[in-house]
Amino acid sequence: MLVDSPPEQRVEQVPAPPRRHAIRAVGLLASVLVLLAVAVASLAVGAKDLSPDQVWHGLFQDTGTYGDVVVGERLSRTVIGLLAGAALGLSGAVLQALTRNPLADPGLLGINAGASAAVVTAITFLGVTSLSGYVWFAFFGAAAVGALVWFLGGSRGATPVRLALAGTAITAALYGYLQAVMIMDDAALGRMRFWTVGSLSSATGDMITQVLPFFVTGTILALALARPLNAMEMGDDTAKALGADLHRTRALSMLAAVVLCGAATAACGPIVFVGLMVPHVVRSFTGPDLRWILPYAAVLAPVLLLGADVLGRIVVRPSELQVGIVTAVIGGPVFIYLVRRRRTAQL
Repeated sequence: MLVDSPPEQRVEQVPAPPRRHAIRAVGLLASVLVLLAVAVASLAVGAKDLSPDQVWHGLFQDTGTYGDVVVGERLSRTVIGLLAGAALGLSGAVLQALTRNPLADPGLLGINAGASAAVVTAITFLGVTSLSGYVWFAFFGAAAVGALVWFLGGSRGATPVRLALAGTAITAALYGYLQAVMIMDDAALGRMRFWTVGSLSSATGDMITQVLPFFVTGTILALALARPLNAMEMGDDTAKALGADLHRTRALSMLAAVVLCGAATAACGPIVFVGLMVPHVVRSFTGPDLRWILPYAAVLAPVLLLGADVLGRIVVRPSELQVGIVTAVIGGPVFIYLVRRRRTAQL
């Protein structure tokens, strides 16, 4: 006859909170080391591979040699990948908590569609052709759509369901507009085709300077929202009892997601699956605590983005696949596998 373990034995099997925190801290440190390794690979791997000595020389002893020039170009690309990856991971985690939907991503609330529509409008009707011009139009489009979704979702009465429905409706309308304009204007189609795929190859130092304040502001805001979002995940009534301001938390969460995703999309174009998959994977081993999900997502999302960029440089040498294509090819099957696992992470 089988007898259940006594209650006291079952309690002893649960790791103590300090031990869990220590395990998570070690895991986060290991993730940072992996990110550093991927960043070095991003500097070393390309149409022409560089040795570690050449990478070191280009970073700290630049004398203008060919290797130093290559390292300088790849450095801008790597930095944008780090910033954009962290932004996409953080925005995805915030939106999943805000909508209480583990499958939510920046595309759910129309942010990517808003940026794309603004860029195609700038190209077709305003004659904007420079990448620096794309950045600001993309960011404005993302911000405008985020504000519109918040307004249509009920503003102070916004709920996760209303926000998701408003975002879905606006996304459909904007992508219809985008396709119509691109079909009518062959020149716009040619220029937009590269941007809409998602790429890190056009990164420059000036672009980093332009978008860095938005990345920093959005990151600080997202990390500061961890505790109130944790309270909201317990339900609105419980969150109110714990002292959380629901309307302010939802408004600030939308703002953080728009700033982060808008800056990333402006710099790299709309890149799929990073903001969707990474927070979902992170939640499977950190649990639902956003105080851990957000730092992990900020570290592991750049690992995915830069890793995909490095892979894209290898598979079709001497040419390269754009990072948006690689993340889609990798992310689709991996995410399907994760969703179909018996112990899928839940919010």
